[in-house]
Amino acid sequence: MKERKVLDQYSQFTRRKNTFLVIFLVLIIIIAFVSMLLGPSNIGFKDMMNVFAGKGEGADTQILLRLRLPRILAAIMSGLALSVSGAVMQSILRNPLGSPFTLGISNAAAFGAAFAVIILGAGSMQSGGSDSVLINNPYLITLSAFIWSLVACFLILLVARMRGATPENMILTGIIASSLFMALTTGLQYVADDIELAAIVFWTFGDLSKGGWRELVIQAVILTPVLVYFFRNSWNYNALDSGDETAQSMGVNIYRLRMRGMVIASLATASVVSFYGIIAFVGLVVPHIVRRLIGSDERYLLPGAALTGAAFMLVCDILARTVISPLVLPVGILTSIVGAPLFIFLLVKGIGSSQWK
Repeated sequence: MKERKVLDQYSQFTRRKNTFLVIFLVLIIIIAFVSMLLGPSNIGFKDMMNVFAGKGEGADTQILLRLRLPRILAAIMSGLALSVSGAVMQSILRNPLGSPFTLGISNAAAFGAAFAVIILGAGSMQSGGSDSVLINNPYLITLSAFIWSLVACFLILLVARMRGATPENMILTGIIASSLFMALTTGLQYVADDIELAAIVFWTFGDLSKGGWRELVIQAVILTPVLVYFFRNSWNYNALDSGDETAQSMGVNIYRLRMRGMVIASLATASVVSFYGIIAFVGLVVPHIVRRLIGSDERYLLPGAALTGAAFMLVCDILARTVISPLVLPVGILTSIVGAPLFIFLLVKGIGSSQWK
């Protein structure tokens, strides 16, 4: 009788988590449809359906299929990538402050962009009635940001290999790397002229409109194996949450798990920041929100963080396009404005107070 009661409680427990995942999946679909209708140009539901049926007007088709739909998909994949990367980094480092932003990967990407603009000449002035900044070689900036993101990751891994892949060593190295790349970026900005400086600032804004269908395909190719790897290792991350000794006693190679997890999470993060710029707080805040709602079981935490991160980015993107319409704000501004108070609230409530003791 007692065993039956325990089984019923466990079934109810897992049912609640599965319900959470289904609700957020449906919520993403609803928000995505709403997002298609909102923006500087008013498009009705009937007009949208005509476009998808191949009967829409030329202007509506251009706006929906070439501007809004790629932006929506970029928000979904970017929120997914940053949130899962943050959740994995927090788990393998056993530190509530672990995230791509706090570990210096985003600052390394910013330095890569500045390096491409100033040293490789990827920023210029666009001629016209009034001077404006033009990134004349965005793929060069993307490639440079991607490479320097991985340099930050390998710097963390190098120190971890020399001093041991303990959570303390890796998080401290990440903080040092963040400060180093921030200083290097400041140095490049100091020697830049006005146009180069404006180009650097423009890139560092997290802006989903920088990408298109080609960038989405590249992101999908990168993120698909990344998510498969993370989800398949959810049991190992659960073991690691119990402590290094417990994980080792269960046959988990904690050194290899941490090293691989950092590299793959950095790769997923680099696929976002190298295309769209720095988008802060998503990888830091979203995993903590999901932990408070459904717990720390990695089998549910990782997909929950993916779905919640996608929904969070979609909402921030809607706000970015509508708050001061017709002006469209960079989504990175909104994620910081929304994410910072959320993180303070979670901090007051005691994030990670029991899990990482």
